[in-house]
Amino acid sequence: MDKIIGMGNALVDVLAILDNDMTLQEMQLPKGSMQLIDEQKLAQINRKFATMKTYRATGGSAGNTILALANLGMAPGFLGKVGRDEVADFFRNDFMEHGIEARLLECNLPSGIASTFISPDGERTFGTYLGAASTLKAEDLSLSIFADYSYFYIEGYLVQDHEMILRAMELGKQAGLQICLDMASYNIVAGDLDFITHLIEKYVDIVFSNEEEARAFTGKDPEAAVEMIARKCSIAVVKMGARGALVKKGSKAFHIDAVKADRVIDTTGAGDYFSAGFLYGLTIGTSLEKCGMIGALLAAYVIQVVGTTLSNEKWNEIKLNIDMILSE
Repeated sequence: MDKIIGMGNALVDVLAILDNDMTLQEMQLPKGSMQLIDEQKLAQINRKFATMKTYRATGGSAGNTILALANLGMAPGFLGKVGRDEVADFFRNDFMEHGIEARLLECNLPSGIASTFISPDGERTFGTYLGAASTLKAEDLSLSIFADYSYFYIEGYLVQDHEMILRAMELGKQAGLQICLDMASYNIVAGDLDFITHLIEKYVDIVFSNEEEARAFTGKDPEAAVEMIARKCSIAVVKMGARGALVKKGSKAFHIDAVKADRVIDTTGAGDYFSAGFLYGLTIGTSLEKCGMIGALLAAYVIQVVGTTLSNEKWNEIKLNIDMILSE
């Protein structure tokens, strides 16, 4: 089985379920967005969280994907940066317990925290304090990091550091890895369009996006967007929530139906889990259509819980359902 290493912001998610969206207005956070915040804004959010019931879990976009892959029985790796604090210990211990080779560099800044507000309709809004995570630099990377891996999965939030992301992709290519990029957020794509286009055309093999990100990248609806993206890379995936996903490679195109969830509680990590399922399918050599079906399955499970932590019982159910998909 091929191995995957992910790189992203090493964050711990602190999640709160909202009764309405007034809190988002109070915190000046546009619904559905990911906004980078400073320590002052983090302190304001923490004061609000002190009056609410909150949940804590390891997070970050790539972190969610890597953790899901570990729960499927793989032995993935993760590269990120943390502080020297209890938040870093929480992140490191959780990954180690799941058999992830966590290459966590350290610095003196506080570890990153993603304050996550979950609206009544399941939409999530992030106020993200990157802290130590933002100090991952080009000089931290070396070719040896990528030894023994076949896929390199990168979250799009990192593309804002052009020097670092270029070196990461160049090293990944030098090591012979397939480069996978998740576009991360529509505002990230819109704000750095030319650079992201350059990365995809020159380095990226597999692009994951949701329909808002795909529209920000191409100006088109999902059906036209997946066509345009697929002309710039090997495999293009556009995730459309309850309407499923589109997958295209060359002349092969698939519409993947969403797996019906009994109840949508929190969409946090849905796209990350879809990517995990899709990549899992690639590593075991199944068809692109079945890769998408496995991705849809994982997404359906994670939106039924707060955050991205599923019980062992649920993971056993997922594995049985994957076996059914593969046997069809």
